Amino acid sequence: MTITAGAPPTHSTPAALARGFLTGGVAGTSLAALVVGGIIEKVPLFVAGLVVPTVYGLLLFLAGAPRRRREAAVVPRTALAMIESLKAIGGESSDVPVRFDLTVAPDDEPAYRVEITQDINLVDLPDYRPRGILVVQYLPDRPWRVRIVKRPTPEWEERAAGARLDSVPGPATVSEPPEGCAFGFVGLLGLLLGAAVVIGLFRADLFDGDATARQPSSSSKPSVSSTSSSSSTSSTTVVSSASGTVALGPGQSMLDKDELRRAIDSLTESEGEGGKDKGEDNGEGKREGGGEGGGKRSALTVVVQERLLSVVFSPTGTQAPQFDPRSLPYERFPALVEEARTTLGIRFPQTWQITAERLTGSLTIRVGVTGAEGTASLEADGQGKVVRRTPVG
Repeated sequence: MTITAGAPPTHSTPAALARGFLTGGVAGTSLAALVVGGIIEKVPLFVAGLVVPTVYGLLLFLAGAPRRRREAAVVPRTALAMIESLKAIGGESSDVPVRFDLTVAPDDEPAYRVEITQDINLVDLPDYRPRGILVVQYLPDRPWRVRIVKRPTPEWEERAAGARLDSVPGPATVSEPPEGCAFGFVGLLGLLLGAAVVIGLFRADLFDGDATARQPSSSSKPSVSSTSSSSSTSSTTVVSSASGTVALGPGQSMLDKDELRRAIDSLTESEGEGGKDKGEDNGEGKREGGGEGGGKRSALTVVVQERLLSVVFSPTGTQAPQFDPRSLPYERFPALVEEARTTLGIRFPQTWQITAERLTGSLTIRVGVTGAEGTASLEADGQGKVVRRTPVG
């Protein structure tokens, strides 16, 4: 049986580029609003940094409703497929995510190669072996959307039992075309412009020395900035009275072993050192801003990206929900990011972000992942156990 590979479908990019620019703008605006609002202690600005991405996500969901209806109206086609290879990629339940490399052979179209990820029950996992024949369904206008039919009809089950398929060469793999460098460029441009707009609007509060002089001296604390480097790594730590950030150098990641713990410690230790020399009497015989006091400050929000950690500390006397940033299950973060990148329908993840907060009363850890398909997320509790998944589209 001679098999040739069909040409992969093409994409129209203007809508994707516009979506990437808006997504980057919203991300830059919201992150800048959180940081600037925390620094200058403007509650409305800080709240806007939380509300804007939520509203944008809702609008994006509503705007995608017509497309989802059109996609749902497309009738999937059934075909035979051969397993080239498979690999279990983890899981904490009876259903294990498995990455399949398949050769799909439609009846009236050229065969093609595709990679998919699908949950398989542990009991059924031995039934899937290389060179095995499966019954699959695919969408004719999106052939990379392939799902294994676990209970095929008797007719297709009989065909699969007696079929023999040839392999399609690996270079002929069909996948959703990536958006390319232009998508990443417009996303970065939107992020920078969004952050620049917020900083520009509040530059007077951020950089005006008179604004700092008007703050009561009993509540002011110095900013601490430090840069450490070696022959291969570097990091920058900046701490103020209301927020702190740690930026890693090239080749480093916040998901590296113990990196987040060290980053959190550097923020709290810097806060403590700043207060140690500048602590003042609060009128009750106690000194504020010194020693370990800074290290025990609670946080309103912790945001983790690939090479950036941002912590918004809780202002003194605030009634907003808060938590100890050192209590987060940092050892679970790499697994949560990997699960979000591989099980929520995004084939080529481009960026990820972890946000920890207590807006609902209980600690919530949200992991968001963006890619060409859109945005997906999962939520975990304070112990890092996943409680909710929101797949793409």
